[in-house]
Amino acid sequence: MNIFSSSLRLPSSFLSTPPFDKLEDSMGVNYHYNQNNQPCPNFPTKRLITWALYALIPLALLHFYFFPIFPSQNPPLITETTLENSKLINPQPQDKEAKLQLQLTQPQCDYFNGNWVKSTIEPLYNGTSCGTIKKGQNCMVHGRPDTGYLYWRWKPENCEIPPFDPASFLELITNRHMAFIGDSMARNQLESLLCLLATKSRPELVYRDSEENKFRRWVFKEYNTTVSVFWSPFLVKGLEKSAASGLSHNKLYLDVADEKWASDLNKFDIMIFSIGHWFLHPAIYYEGESVLGCHHCPEFNHTEIGFFGVFQKAISTTLKRVKEELNGSDKLVVVTTFSPAQFEGEWDKAGACPKKEPYKQGEKDMEYMDTEMRRVQIEEVTTVAKEVEAVKGRLKIEALDVTKLAMMRPDGHPGPYMNPNPFAEGKKERVPNDCVHWCMPGPIDSWNEILLEIVKRWSH
Repeated sequence: MNIFSSSLRLPSSFLSTPPFDKLEDSMGVNYHYNQNNQPCPNFPTKRLITWALYALIPLALLHFYFFPIFPSQNPPLITETTLENSKLINPQPQDKEAKLQLQLTQPQCDYFNGNWVKSTIEPLYNGTSCGTIKKGQNCMVHGRPDTGYLYWRWKPENCEIPPFDPASFLELITNRHMAFIGDSMARNQLESLLCLLATKSRPELVYRDSEENKFRRWVFKEYNTTVSVFWSPFLVKGLEKSAASGLSHNKLYLDVADEKWASDLNKFDIMIFSIGHWFLHPAIYYEGESVLGCHHCPEFNHTEIGFFGVFQKAISTTLKRVKEELNGSDKLVVVTTFSPAQFEGEWDKAGACPKKEPYKQGEKDMEYMDTEMRRVQIEEVTTVAKEVEAVKGRLKIEALDVTKLAMMRPDGHPGPYMNPNPFAEGKKERVPNDCVHWCMPGPIDSWNEILLEIVKRWSH
């Protein structure tokens, strides 16, 4: 029986009176007469169905707007309101202990896969508000005219990364010493972190070795926190090619950690290692006093062995030294994975890194070399991390996996704005470009958003 029918078939016992006559009042409501000849309204089913359809159609349109069957290829826009609404939809516990338990029960985020999404959120700092930006990365002050590269956020596929919270970061590293160790990419990440933290508390420079700024130390007195940077482009013992050394190639001793940082290991609570690009330069490799081979050394009678295996050996030696000295201790060791160079053509030609927007997911594949450099780091970190897990203590070794998200940001490099106002006198055919390091503010600030999440999990 159709309960929505306006003319129901009733059993014969209900039909002993004359048939129910219908009338319609001025409002369009149907009436039946009951057995006492009193008019009573009939259930206006046809009209209710029509009204229901009118109500359901806009609701359906809203549903398909927010949950489309065929999702748009354009990434969503992230705004302050978006983030606040997210908190309302997924309310976070206010109690610190409850927040902690929620964090620890959630699966660990895969930061490697995701997309850069547009954002209206302003950077925490700019080219004039932060005093620790290296001149070559201060794209704003050097006259870069476009600002679109500032308004993108990294969105992993299976989780959210909150905007950087300098107060939370400083609380987590209170009474601790954090050291960035490696090459100029380690320095780039360090200077980004200092700019972000300076929006809450001003860092005071308490040590520098020279004008080259290869070894520096800051303190945040309010938090009794120390942040240092150590120049060590190979992490193992090495001699760098330079006019001063008279070497046209690097010399690396792959079985010995660089004592410039290794001798201070026990003074650090958190270590961030970041190397890679110096391994592409010509070099001779040693183990003990024996020559293992070389990379790009035609003037020497040595076997050409490339640099992937050498890079892996350097990471292995570094983490072995860390494990030997710190295993069982309450320390955090982070290896920031390789950040690719993105030159399109010659480094000193105009337009060497001309992109103005990020690549979309799947738009560009990683180059073979970048993939191999990342693979080496992930493999070594995974191996040693499993070894230290078996030992009592809170030593944590983890990868800060930025290779793919860095590869997707060809727009975030200084390019010709490594120097001030490179086109003040008009366009030039030849101009130096930096397509390796990152503008500040810029994409590298996202590295430290992820670092904050890693430190949170370790600290608790």
